[in-house]
Amino acid sequence: MSKQIILAVIIALGLGLGAGYWYASGTKTTTQTTATATDTGPAKKKPLFYRSPMNPSVTSPVPAKDGMGMDYVPVYADSDAGDEPAGTVKIDPVTVQNIGVRSARVEQRTLSRTIQTIGRVDYDEERLTRLNPKTAGWIEKLFIDKTGEQVKQGTILLSIYSPKLVTGQQEYLLALNNRETLSDSPYKDIRKGAEDMVRTSRERLTLLDVPEHQIKELEKTRKIKKSLHIHSPFSGIVMKVGVRNGQYVTPKTQLYMIADLSKVWVYVDVYEYELPWVQVGDEVEMRLAGVPGRVFTGRVSYMYPYAEAKTRTIKARLVFDNKEGLLKPDMFADVTIHASRQIKAIVVPSEAIIRSGPREQIFVVRGKGKFEPRDVKLGVSASGMTQILKGVKPGEEVVTSAQFLIDSESKLREATAKMLDASSQDAGSTNASGQVKQDMKMDMNMDKKADKKADMNMDMDMKADKKMDMNMDNKGKAMGSMDHEMTQQEMTHD
Repeated sequence: MSKQIILAVIIALGLGLGAGYWYASGTKTTTQTTATATDTGPAKKKPLFYRSPMNPSVTSPVPAKDGMGMDYVPVYADSDAGDEPAGTVKIDPVTVQNIGVRSARVEQRTLSRTIQTIGRVDYDEERLTRLNPKTAGWIEKLFIDKTGEQVKQGTILLSIYSPKLVTGQQEYLLALNNRETLSDSPYKDIRKGAEDMVRTSRERLTLLDVPEHQIKELEKTRKIKKSLHIHSPFSGIVMKVGVRNGQYVTPKTQLYMIADLSKVWVYVDVYEYELPWVQVGDEVEMRLAGVPGRVFTGRVSYMYPYAEAKTRTIKARLVFDNKEGLLKPDMFADVTIHASRQIKAIVVPSEAIIRSGPREQIFVVRGKGKFEPRDVKLGVSASGMTQILKGVKPGEEVVTSAQFLIDSESKLREATAKMLDASSQDAGSTNASGQVKQDMKMDMNMDKKADKKADMNMDMDMKADKKMDMNMDNKGKAMGSMDHEMTQQEMTHD
């Protein structure tokens, strides 16, 4: 009796444990079902498609992996994407802090520029003279025979013998004598003709560079001079002596080259991006290593209308006073051009600009962690600031650092947006209702075929299982008969 009671208690405990386990499993299943229904509800965003992480143009309608084994990235439909320009980037504030994003305000200010360049001192071409004789002859004597000598205006340079000059003196003396002889003539035309001859012969001597004092001396002494002097036309330095004593010269022979260095020119090279700032009349400062401690002040006198082929620069000419003679041709100098041009412009820091081929872009801060790419048109640059002609307004905030990281993400988003627009346009250009019906019909046919195939597979599985069970039963019966025979044999043996 006691064994039956114990057996009943054990059965009751087993039934209770089984009921508890069944209840707990049902509750858990219900909770999971509810949670799954909540997760798959309308609040959860479904990906539109999946794109390759290495190439945004490669997409897939289902999850996939690329050739490197990387999972495709899901692309979701943004609820507010229609209100934002293509390529707008949203970044978590923590990530913004980690990558070091900094920004600055767009300002409106007056830009000016100081240009530093290298200059080369040269002669003032307007004060450079090359002397050639007006007639052929022989050099009788050189009074200035060394280069580098300082001469003043009117200094005698050399004396020259020329038959043509001697003939000119003779004609002038004859004209003077003829005028004196005919001065008492009663005929006015004769007196006038004598005067004209004197004037003409004197002009001929002047045109042959015979000095005025020698002409007056000829009028006074009435004696012909064998050689005549050539004087310096202005003060300067003899840069070249082209003849020597006794040399035969012609009008093609260069006797002297004289340079007046009271004013000098300085040539500087201006780069193309600096050209908008430089104007004729701008003030210039110059410093030379050969004249330490001195600052020379000049001005921009001319901008050449062409660029140098080798340096791709534009040459500018500066003018400096050099009465002390400290500035010597072919000296190099450090030149500072104080550009007088000032521009009231909308500016941003130069580092905020991203130059990508023919496009110039900046990223405008649209909110916390939101950055909008914007194409801009650039103007001049000065003092680390760049003028923006079109694209931003004063007071807007632009990104000045880490914008290249933002730009890479922006290009990915822009490419994705373009693909979405292209797909929506293609869908709109076709017959939407007919296409949808056809797609649904194809899907239903495919589902039916799949279900039919699945049912056939299940039937085959059931037949195979049944056959296996029958085989197992036959094997069991065979084994049983074999055991029975063995038992009978053992009993007979015993």
